[in-house]
Amino acid sequence: MQRKHFKRYLLIFWATVLAVWVTIIPARIAIASYQAPIPQAIFVLGGNPERMEFAAKFWQVHQNLDIWVSDFESGLDFNRSIFAQFGIPDERLRLDGRATDTVTNFTTLAADFARQKLQHLYLITSDYHMRRARAIATIVLGSQGITVTPIAVPSKLYRAESLQRVLRDCGRSLLWIFTGKSGSSLNPHLDR
Repeated sequence: MQRKHFKRYLLIFWATVLAVWVTIIPARIAIASYQAPIPQAIFVLGGNPERMEFAAKFWQVHQNLDIWVSDFESGLDFNRSIFAQFGIPDERLRLDGRATDTVTNFTTLAADFARQKLQHLYLITSDYHMRRARAIATIVLGSQGITVTPIAVPSKLYRAESLQRVLRDCGRSLLWIFTGKSGSSLNPHLDR
């Protein structure tokens, strides 16, 4: 009998924790949107040179903003060269190579954004990737009191990502909130 009650209480506990987070994140996003109605930086997800070119052109109209790029370490020099072609000064670039996938694009920089007191970001990624990126941003960045304004880079090559991928990465984002781990180590395609 005690084990049955313990499981019930554990379930109630975790349901309560989840319910609290589900209400806290929208509240934190609303506060961030109110306090910073205009984006304070540009955040670009790596993995595609077209995104970097788009961000460089976008920056030409928003030269007061820094550009934060999250990509694989191996892509950072190439990204820097794209921005240099468009005359973007190095001091405006924040290139980060810790990401291993889309979830870690966000989890590796969330604390850096918070330390910089950034509450609102332009989020630049490909149109087919935006639904998943926004879902992750809502959970990961929203939990830190950061909102995003999405800017989609048009792409003719890919279809929108599946709902299964979106839900999987939402689960990984929630895992990160509760444990500080994104589950990226479970990816069989990563060399460790």
